[in-house]
Amino acid sequence: MKYHHKQFRAVQNTKNGETSTDTVFTYYQHGKILTGDYSGGQILKGHLIGLVDENGQIDMRYHQINTKGELMTGTCFSKPEIMPNGKIRLHEIWEWTSGDRSKGTSILEEL
Repeated sequence: MKYHHKQFRAVQNTKNGETSTDTVFTYYQHGKILTGDYSGGQILKGHLIGLVDENGQIDMRYHQINTKGELMTGTCFSKPEIMPNGKIRLHEIWEWTSGDRSKGTSILEEL
């Protein structure tokens, strides 16, 4: 699975998350290393770094500053699905490592 220069939009998230349909992610990949930038909605600026395995699954860490001016951090595991149109849908399980340390799920789709 290649993620380099692909953009994703959050299409679903649990209530305790900060991403929304206004949040856009841009991914960069070099070998197994994935990095990304994202913003939109409740997120002023975010970054992520992770590792991509042989099945395209991503184990990542993220940090972001929200519109309240808070620095939030977390971990996320993303499992890819190829949609009928050939684009990637990411099914995510995440957990805050700051704030209330709650867990959630989200879905991102390639633009």
